[in-house]
Amino acid sequence: MNLALSLLSAAERTPDAEAVVHGEVRLTYAALRERASRIAGGLAAEGLSAGDRLAAIVKPRRESVELYWAAQWLAATFVPLSHRVPRAELDYCVEDCGGRRLLPVDVSVDQLLDDRHPGALNRDEREESLLLYTSGTTGRPKGVPRSHRADRAAGLSQVVQHGYRFGDRTLGVMPLYHTMGIHSLIAMSLIGGCYVCLPDWDAGEALALIDRERISSLYLAPTLFYDLVHHPAVSDFDLSSVETLAYAGAAMTSALVERCVELFRPRLFVNHYGSTEIYTFSVHRDQAAKPGCAGRPALNARLRLDDNGEILCHMSSDEAFAGYLNRPDADERAIRDGWYRTGDVGRLDDDGDLWLLGRVDDMIVSGGENIHPLEVEDTLASHPAVAEVCVVGAPDDRWGQRVVAYVVAARAVTDEELDGHCLASPSLARFKRPREYRFVDELPKSPSGKILRRLLREGVPA
Repeated sequence: MNLALSLLSAAERTPDAEAVVHGEVRLTYAALRERASRIAGGLAAEGLSAGDRLAAIVKPRRESVELYWAAQWLAATFVPLSHRVPRAELDYCVEDCGGRRLLPVDVSVDQLLDDRHPGALNRDEREESLLLYTSGTTGRPKGVPRSHRADRAAGLSQVVQHGYRFGDRTLGVMPLYHTMGIHSLIAMSLIGGCYVCLPDWDAGEALALIDRERISSLYLAPTLFYDLVHHPAVSDFDLSSVETLAYAGAAMTSALVERCVELFRPRLFVNHYGSTEIYTFSVHRDQAAKPGCAGRPALNARLRLDDNGEILCHMSSDEAFAGYLNRPDADERAIRDGWYRTGDVGRLDDDGDLWLLGRVDDMIVSGGENIHPLEVEDTLASHPAVAEVCVVGAPDDRWGQRVVAYVVAARAVTDEELDGHCLASPSLARFKRPREYRFVDELPKSPSGKILRRLLREGVPA
């Protein structure tokens, strides 16, 4: 089933259910299908055809949602791009994908309304639906083409593994140019659910929307969860409608898991481990029991660890891409013998559950010992004075690399106090504790909330 037909089915199944809420605007599924068909008609009148690529600078707003569905209705490939990147990067992405047009973030879709387009209802589900660009933390961004089949399968797997129910309502705040954001939108359409738009992150406004719109599911980066649970007015809002929590994109510390459980008391608390290339690798659905655990292979995934501990996912997943756009060199590095190399290092515990230890490139080798940053960060994050922390390796004449911790402090704290905390930890070996602390006001992050460890690593002097 292609996504145009999927939208039609949603409009026929639950025509009067709210599909999108943005401020005072409320669209039912019947209205969303109508507007998608008319915007598709307008795009077609301007020369966009099935198979063309439509690039747009997007935010989690009603207009971006309508553009996405209009592209699916027309059988064009939607290419959502970040409003936060330089113009040169936008131009590169548009040229790289051969996009027919770049729509600005503030585009008025009402100007595109035209006669209804009949809809590409017979489009082959294996054809391209979406093109996401990776963040480009190493070199140029890479285009990741995704098919109708892969994206619908990703949405369905999210419905099942996040424990959604028909009519759920989610907070639409993760970027729509990011895999979490776009697949949350698709997932809601499959259950007659509502996507409540929050175009710009503001923890206070998010809490107000959860209260006012009776949000039932939250799927956010850990950074955003941190902002919510530590907001000074959090107790002023009714959060009882929230039933399920899920996070992805970075590790969540034990301390943050505990605070989320205390505040929301969720029926389900999911760690969703995946990527742009293959949406879901593994899930763990009870973070209260095992904070930070990545769990077992997802319902569409086969996983294994290679001899170096790198996590591999088989390309047979229904949620997988087929290879990067115009980048055979990247394909050669990432896909070998039918397995996608995630670049992450993991281990299995005695229960057979997966734990992430960090990126292959993030491994710190100090005095001949391997140190994974996440285990050091988890220990430090349990200290009440630590708001956020990121651990990197820095060149060291004696040790090869020394462990350096960048800390955003919640209150005044000394190196000695943090060192004592690490020494007292029963789970952190003495040699793994940081040899240097750097206190900063904030950590560099990507638009999706992922800490950019590379920028910190490059900024540490030898």
